[in-house]
Amino acid sequence: MLAAMPPTPPSTPERDEARKRDRGDACPGALRLHAADDGRLARLRLPAGRLTAHQVETLAAAAETLGDGRISLTSRGNAELRGLAEECGAELAALLAEAGLLPSPTHERVRNIVASPAAGLDGLGGPEVQLWARELDALLCAEPWAAALSGRFLFVLDDGRADVAGLGGDVTLVAVKPGAKREPGAAREPSTAPDPDAAPEPGAAPEPGAARLYVGGRAWLVAGADAPRAALAAAGAFLDAARTAGTGAWRVRELPEGCAPDVAGALDRAGIAAEPVTPAGSLLVYGPPLAPGPLGPTSLYVLAPLGRLTAAQLRALLPAEEVRLTPWRGAVVVGAGPSGDRLAALDSHGLITHPVSPWAGVSACTGRPGCAKSLADVRADAAPGSTRGLPVHYSGCERRCGHPHGTWVDVVATADGAYLVDGAPTPRTALSDAVTTARTTR
Repeated sequence: MLAAMPPTPPSTPERDEARKRDRGDACPGALRLHAADDGRLARLRLPAGRLTAHQVETLAAAAETLGDGRISLTSRGNAELRGLAEECGAELAALLAEAGLLPSPTHERVRNIVASPAAGLDGLGGPEVQLWARELDALLCAEPWAAALSGRFLFVLDDGRADVAGLGGDVTLVAVKPGAKREPGAAREPSTAPDPDAAPEPGAAPEPGAARLYVGGRAWLVAGADAPRAALAAAGAFLDAARTAGTGAWRVRELPEGCAPDVAGALDRAGIAAEPVTPAGSLLVYGPPLAPGPLGPTSLYVLAPLGRLTAAQLRALLPAEEVRLTPWRGAVVVGAGPSGDRLAALDSHGLITHPVSPWAGVSACTGRPGCAKSLADVRADAAPGSTRGLPVHYSGCERRCGHPHGTWVDVVATADGAYLVDGAPTPRTALSDAVTTARTTR
């Protein structure tokens, strides 16, 4: 069911963002490796989560030969390699560059683009957001100033089904479905040749190819052909606002009051026709995540157990026209052929192939031994509960790295070897029963 943003607050509130930052963010990248307890970590930005078959093979080989043999999927549909040797950076960069996974060394950490992963496959949303993602990526990489964006700045591109719209994007584009009605008084879709005598009629449908651009609680309607350029212009407006504020903000929500990005001005300077959306129409809506199983006539979707794939599991997704990693730590296999036999084969590889699996929606941070801050081996302790319900996330400490958006069952390790389940002290031996209750009673 669709709901208005913001979502219901999680059971444990997110920690407050710093109001003033005196340094750049330290997010790892493909070239900036992070030192963890289990070795170096590389994070690969994959716009729209997209991987070609060759890139799938490259990632699997890199995990086996340079890392710990696994690929971690992130809440932005990106991929992480862990257990890397300190001296492997140059070899990894060469592998990634050869496979087309490193198009811009200067911009590789800012290519944070999430898009509806089933776009164009099941008839439920418009396919254009996948094309928008590719165009936006190329635009980002071509603009020298865009390298100043934080590695945490996020673009979200929703195809109209509202599956990713609620993921907390700094700049969000939502495709307007042909035939969708405007709320009374909302702006028309911008046109390259507007009729000055035409008066908008309440409830009239916009022409195909429109998009809504959401930034900082406001929205504008733009032509679909202009959507990627509009998103880039909005990012530039954020950087201007951040410089003016002088607080070192990494994200739009960190800007102080009175320093909202001048998105309208940026769009005008870029030559992009745009109309403001009414306050009522500026509320984002969000829907459920993609469910594992068949996806259209020739594609399918599977989840990675606790968000990690072995190299063998990643290779098992082939053959495919392409693979799209998702922000729910799964993979859409495009062009998989008839889904029955493929799903059975992927199930035999330990992947989650059915929405009623109790492990669907269960995620965990790295935990011990990979993270020095973690108080427990949360992956070993994770228990899905006997019934699937709310998402559940296991965290090794109060930072809750990688937690879902919206409402989830919050399981946090404590220093005494136990856990808090939605704030209630719970011994490790009682986790399964406590999580079952929490997933099905809220």
